[in-house]
Amino acid sequence: MAEKKISLEQVRHVARLARLEMSADDEARLQADMSSILAYVEKLNELDTTDVPPTAQVGEAGTPIRDDAVTNHPAPEEMLANAPARQGGFFKVPRIIE
Repeated sequence: MAEKKISLEQVRHVARLARLEMSADDEARLQADMSSILAYVEKLNELDTTDVPPTAQVGEAGTPIRDDAVTNHPAPEEMLANAPARQGGFFKVPRIIE
C-alpha cells in the first residue's frame, strides 16, 4: 500500500467541494486511492525525458475533412407527421407573447 500522501481532511475537503457525502470507509478508500495516484505520478517524474521533444498531439494532426453535401433532404410532410398542431408547412405553437 502506498504511503499516505493525502490527509483525511484533504479528502473531506474535496468531498465537500464535490458535494459528496461519504462514509468513513469511503474516505479511507479514497485517501488510499489518491495517495496511490500521487505515488504513481512521482514515479513518472523520475523518468529521464531530456531527449524527448515536447509533444502537443499524439495522433494525426488536423480534423478529418468530408465533402459538404446535404444528406438529409427536407421532407416537410414527414417532419410534421407527428406534430400536435400545424399550419401549412409549419409547426403551430401557442402564443407566449401578448
